[in-house]
Amino acid sequence: MQTTIKVEGMTCEHCEKAVTGALKELDGVEEVQVDLATGNVEVSTSKEVSREAMADTIEDQGYDVVS
Repeated sequence: MQTTIKVEGMTCEHCEKAVTGALKELDGVEEVQVDLATGNVEVSTSKEVSREAMADTIEDQGYDVVS
């Protein structure tokens, strides 16, 4: 399954690594692609992972989920 999440506040490689690392800790998350230019985070999962859980994980890293 593929989910796209729009995130504000990511500006650098550290931001990318923080979001990627945190999301990969969620059970079922297989791959994370962060596009700093657009603010899009693409999450591929092998099983159902709620959008709310992904958003909470990103926000716990200090970024704002907008959609």
